[in-house]
Amino acid sequence: MFDYIRDPAEIYQKSFATVRAEADLSGFKADEADVVVRLIHACGMPDITGDLVFAGGGVQVGRAALKRGAPVLVDVEMVANGIIRGRLPAANAILCTLNDDGVRAKAFEKSTTRSAAAVDYWGDALAGSVVAIGNAPTALFRVLELIDAGAAPPAMIAAFPVGFVGAAESKDALIAHAPRLGVPFITLKGRRGGSALAAACVNALSGNEAGNEAGNEAGNGAGEP
Repeated sequence: MFDYIRDPAEIYQKSFATVRAEADLSGFKADEADVVVRLIHACGMPDITGDLVFAGGGVQVGRAALKRGAPVLVDVEMVANGIIRGRLPAANAILCTLNDDGVRAKAFEKSTTRSAAAVDYWGDALAGSVVAIGNAPTALFRVLELIDAGAAPPAMIAAFPVGFVGAAESKDALIAHAPRLGVPFITLKGRRGGSALAAACVNALSGNEAGNEAGNEAGNGAGEP
């Protein structure tokens, strides 16, 4: 009844070719462009290139951190579930504390969100980690507050909180303060973001350098199995 492409290899080849044909990658370094292509593949929006910000060598730092076994700290289970564990280079731990015992009470006590309260439960795991925020602006704000207060910083932050309240502002705060705090990052300015993008960013940092796009399939956080 329907005429559509069924071959996975052809789907991937055409997908990445379309991304590279439609997206303006001229302003990015080669390693950054590799991540950008995967982010676009995850969301279907080539125009995000104008709002993507890479700072402090975020791609190289993130890849190096993962290779040496750094844990991945995430704000929500959707990000954790979007990360392909089999492609992490050192069987890296993925930590989401959103549903840990005491988080809800902590949020009520502090008059904040569960996502922000859950960040406090990361503890010593924050130091040298790869932080991936795909939902809650308050989680990103809290990470910045902890680092500013003296907590050992993560290796880098992949910041893709989404929404109409606080998302743009939290990413603006990251852009403004992360250089002072010495934290490399990758982020998408404005309201757009989401768990698929945060997971795709981590998957793109998991050791799949440019030139192997057709074989990276669902490792971008989106795609046909």
